[in-house]
Amino acid sequence: MMSPLGAATSMLLLLLVSGRSLSAPRSFSIDYQNDCFRKDGERFRYISGSIHYNRIPRVYWKDRLLKMYMAGLNAIQTYIPWNYHEDSPGQYNFSGDRDLIHFLQLAQDVGLLVILRPGPYICAEWDMGGLPAWLLRNKDIVLRSSNPDYIAAVDQWMGKLLPMIKPYLYQNGGPIITVQVENEYGSYFACDYNYLRHLTKLFRSHLGQEVVLFTTDGAGLGYLKCGSIEGLYATVDFGPGANITAAFGAQRYAEPRGPLVNSEFYTGWLDNWGSPHASVSPEAVTKTLNEMLAKGANVNMYMFIGGTNFAYWNGANGPYKPQPTSYDYDAPLTEAGDLTKKYFAIQSVIKMYHKIPVGPVPPTTPKYAYGSVEMKKLQTISEALDKLSMSGPVRSKDPLTFTELKQNFGFVLYRTTLPVNCSKPTPLSSPLNGIHDRAYVSVDGVAAGILERSKVIAINVTGKAGSQLDILVENLGRINYGKEINDFKGIVSALNLATVPLTNWTMYSLSIDEAVSEGLLGAREATHRAPPQPVALSPPTFYGGSFIIPDGIPDLPQDTYIQLPKWRKGQIWINGFNLGRYWPSRGPQVTLFVPANVLSTAAPNNVTVLELEGAPCSSGPCTVEFTTDPILNGPVHGDHTRRRIPFAKEDLL
Repeated sequence: MMSPLGAATSMLLLLLVSGRSLSAPRSFSIDYQNDCFRKDGERFRYISGSIHYNRIPRVYWKDRLLKMYMAGLNAIQTYIPWNYHEDSPGQYNFSGDRDLIHFLQLAQDVGLLVILRPGPYICAEWDMGGLPAWLLRNKDIVLRSSNPDYIAAVDQWMGKLLPMIKPYLYQNGGPIITVQVENEYGSYFACDYNYLRHLTKLFRSHLGQEVVLFTTDGAGLGYLKCGSIEGLYATVDFGPGANITAAFGAQRYAEPRGPLVNSEFYTGWLDNWGSPHASVSPEAVTKTLNEMLAKGANVNMYMFIGGTNFAYWNGANGPYKPQPTSYDYDAPLTEAGDLTKKYFAIQSVIKMYHKIPVGPVPPTTPKYAYGSVEMKKLQTISEALDKLSMSGPVRSKDPLTFTELKQNFGFVLYRTTLPVNCSKPTPLSSPLNGIHDRAYVSVDGVAAGILERSKVIAINVTGKAGSQLDILVENLGRINYGKEINDFKGIVSALNLATVPLTNWTMYSLSIDEAVSEGLLGAREATHRAPPQPVALSPPTFYGGSFIIPDGIPDLPQDTYIQLPKWRKGQIWINGFNLGRYWPSRGPQVTLFVPANVLSTAAPNNVTVLELEGAPCSSGPCTVEFTTDPILNGPVHGDHTRRRIPFAKEDLL
């Protein structure tokens, strides 16, 4: 019988004969000769899924990652949204739900490798494609180009970010096997090779020469022409039903040898307000997935879980159509992380090619219907203006944009007076389509109408000379894809009363999130009777209510969904947490996901609603309802003249 010392000596000799030592460095590389990746010298193929940590509460990161691992994935892919971490120049936030390093560590702990997409531009149906709005303070900046001002900002951001992630590269003991440089650059008008060369040099200077850097573009030569460049491995993206021979043939145009890679294989598709909910069958997804895996291709499924655009983080497409709060994406895991038929269908395909982990899949999280909550009127925007405008009024002859007011998201109130008597209905118009994106108009506190970008550019108003004209402008989300990502918000060109441009504006940046979280919006004592309001429209108004979760019931609080029967459009907060935008009058999203971590059993839960058009309180029950079932495919009321093509990015321009 061999002694323990002898066994150890024999193992050491075996390692030395095989060319490896006990301290053999970890490696991940491209084997061009054999058309594959190599991980620690061994042939490797990844089957991955996209998950965006910025769309999922931190408390649920591990649950979602475990479900992905148990589906048979060996890697995950995630973006890093620049604007999520640097909301003002030089002010960085990597804590709480923004703790990127914790997310990377969790992925590694679960057993998943990471494909990292740090931008600087990411698209992702995220506000401005992840670029921070403060870049637009320079009106002449050319985004995603060699423009010196843009490059300077990118260099500073990457100088902060890339050193943070370097320790988590695979060769340094971490989970990150590949890093994308930019994103789908071949779909952008600039076609600036010097920009891509600069980014390549920048990433190499911070991350070293060993890491595999790659690009992703549509599976067509037109995309790869401007999107691929020497030194970055070119990959493609395409969805179910594609001709995979032709799609990978496009990749082979840029990369004659090396692994086949679909970096975005679409398991579903995005939604827009006013368009039907996207749905892609499990059969369509698994058929193409199986064909790709049979070819030996590396595949990342976009999305494996979509998550939620909480607060104001959703993006928009052009011609201008904003995306809803939900980013469910019809993915294998729902917005709330629930298991679906598509999840198990994909798992069944992966089983044919990879060994699936043994053990139970973490179950769908339970949901609880907390019932109806009565809502009471608090104050209108105008009544609460002194509490909402913490920075005070700004006066200017011409209206200033959100960017000029240093307001990134939410709402700005623009105020002036009618310069002439309007005893008869007089058109208030935005002749150059200058409302970005939706404006709620009132005269002397009486709602007069709504202006909306690309849809309603004129309404009629009446009033006396000197009457107060209030225009509350809502940012519905910046364009995230295409040539119009430099998307300024607010009143961006002159408003006319008849043919006369309106001037002498007073503007109020509204810090609504801060006011809600600090409990500043209590009911206001009426000092006079408010004027009667038209049934069709009311001034933007806050409503509040509360409910108690019994502390004697085990396992509460649980996830839930909230719906607003007969409410029309607005924003909703629970315990100061901004759940996002509701707009059931346009659809398709009806309910909003409420994660359990924002609820409390120790104190009453406060619900605050900003209804922008008209609450149902004067004509019936004024309630919001908590339910166990999501409704993301409700009826839609919008412009369907332009039919959207699933999986076609050019259709979003």
